[in-house]
Amino acid sequence: MNAQSKEMTETSAPTGRRINMIEAINEALDTMLARDPDVIVMGEDVGYFGGVFRCTAGLQEKHGKTRVFDTPISECGIIGVAVGMGAYGLRPVPEIQFADYIYPGIDQLISEAARLRYRSATEYIAPMTVRSPFGGGIFGGQTHSQSPESMFTHVSGLKTVIPSTPYDAKGLLISAIEDNDPVIFFEPKRIYNGPFTGFYDKPVEPWKKHDASVVPEGYYKIPLGKARQVQEGEALTVLAYGTMVHVAEAVAKDKGIDADILDLRTLVPLDIEAIEASVKKTGRCLIVHEATRTSGFGAELSALVTERCFYHLEAPVERVTGFDTPYPHSLEWAYFPGPVRIGEAMDKILKD
Repeated sequence: MNAQSKEMTETSAPTGRRINMIEAINEALDTMLARDPDVIVMGEDVGYFGGVFRCTAGLQEKHGKTRVFDTPISECGIIGVAVGMGAYGLRPVPEIQFADYIYPGIDQLISEAARLRYRSATEYIAPMTVRSPFGGGIFGGQTHSQSPESMFTHVSGLKTVIPSTPYDAKGLLISAIEDNDPVIFFEPKRIYNGPFTGFYDKPVEPWKKHDASVVPEGYYKIPLGKARQVQEGEALTVLAYGTMVHVAEAVAKDKGIDADILDLRTLVPLDIEAIEASVKKTGRCLIVHEATRTSGFGAELSALVTERCFYHLEAPVERVTGFDTPYPHSLEWAYFPGPVRIGEAMDKILKD
């Protein structure tokens, strides 16, 4: 593979620097701005200020105000303009400051971006990547902590990506930007600065720099639609994404459970083959996500596993999720799927 088309495989051993997810996202944007003159970064405070989480820090100064620029506080305007840019031939990367603010732009995403390729018989496309921090972990309350991923997985024409490591964040973001379809790229802010230590059940100073993945310099891609095997095991399959990958892994290791843990990485397209192979091997399946339980993406995963692996299952599929309540502010660490609930679910599956 040459440097112009480097695509990481599951056996690739990354070499580079240890950086956090914020830095990895910044590098991906910087790489694509330098590589493709059609890439545009836009959103509230992404320019001079560098983004509320600093993901775009320094990019306006380096690439100019016509490539990285601030927008009015109008999510429907941000998304609408991005659709037009994509149809014109650009590759916009709009940032929605928090996933909770994306709702005013849903009509543009569903009725315009997702359908443009189809309604124009492929004459026009909307190659846009909508970045947004999602989930809890910073005590943001009900308007800064939601996990709305399942809403977008329901929409034909949209792709939904959620990284769990800096290495994946950079490679997946580059792939998303180069994709010719609109991509929703949710960034779990709870692990922006690196995975937390211990059981992940206590708030940790969010601005403190923690351990981070080794991330290669320059351009590389991770293909959309490919899950990552976090650890190989025989006892049960764990399906997770984002922050919950790290939580589930910590619980399995603490309890000494030989779990086969899959980080889905992209919900649409979904790596159904990897899920099916794992569940047929272990005969047991646990699904973990932070979003509310009812109509959460775990319900779709449970249905797929049951449809494809029913005669291999040794126990019912279990889900550990957020609760069906408005997002609590002061009690968010009780709301998260944590070691107690995940551990109990693992024990239940293994006893059946």
